[in-house]
Amino acid sequence: MTTVLESLISNLMVPTILFFVLGLIAAAVRSDLSIPEGAAKFMSLYLLLAIGFKGGHSLSKHGLQPDLFLAIGVGLLLSFLIPFIAFALLKTMTQLDTLNAAAVAGHYGSISIVTFVAASSLLDLSGITFDGYMVAVAAAMEVPAILSALWIAHKYGKADETASVPMRELLANGSIVLLVGAFFIGAVTRENGMEMIAPFVVTPFTGILCLFLLDMGLNAGRSLMRNKHMLSGGLFAFGVVMPMIGALLACVLGMMIGLGTGSLFLLLVLSASASYIAVPAAMRIALPQAEAGIYLTLSLGVTFPFNITVGLPLYLWLATLAA
Repeated sequence: MTTVLESLISNLMVPTILFFVLGLIAAAVRSDLSIPEGAAKFMSLYLLLAIGFKGGHSLSKHGLQPDLFLAIGVGLLLSFLIPFIAFALLKTMTQLDTLNAAAVAGHYGSISIVTFVAASSLLDLSGITFDGYMVAVAAAMEVPAILSALWIAHKYGKADETASVPMRELLANGSIVLLVGAFFIGAVTRENGMEMIAPFVVTPFTGILCLFLLDMGLNAGRSLMRNKHMLSGGLFAFGVVMPMIGALLACVLGMMIGLGTGSLFLLLVLSASASYIAVPAAMRIALPQAEAGIYLTLSLGVTFPFNITVGLPLYLWLATLAA
């Protein structure tokens, strides 16, 4: 038990996670610390570009092997199935109506790209390699969960409470376009492309991520304090328990297809995270009567802080143990 705790603490003691904790503390003490909105937008664009490009570059060295398609297939399956598990758990643990439960469930089948970027950085700092195609797995896991949530809402909710979402709007989400686009640019430009922009996408990456996670800690802490009245004990517990269920399911499937430690860890992180960008945008269109304060507070105010501070070290320990 002591060894497990030492492993978790060592994985927690990295600058990226600690800057997120600093943001949470600053929000809790009502500090006036803030990151300008324009700077935060630039940092998010930079991180998506950098992680996508590096993933594509890694794929160019790996090649289109069967393990790439297996990993994407498992990612799609997880993204499709997790909302059904989340919905059943919500109906058991909380008093949420069907519409709101479906909306929340969709967030937990989709992914948080910021959590994925933080996890990638943790692997780099720990000296653990991972397959570049995991960026493609992350992109593939955005949409299926939204479709599952809409099916649940239509099947078990009232027909007039749901609306159709054009597939073009889902696939044209800015974060997905930049992530996938940078991935393909990194893949086709190969070593020459990496040599050209390595000083931009490699050297400053961790420092910019620290600033970005400081801002995310501020946002998450303030969101939680502002909307805590919406969180019942059951909802709060769901926001902590559901990520671990998703991670355990991903661990089983990832082991079945033989993922290495780094890639297995990233699959656990993707399955444990909850979207707070792409899915809320889709839910506003598709399920306009669902309470945004509930699903945003759960994903951004509960699950995101849990994953960054406790989940990442826990999932890395689990992946190391399982791989």
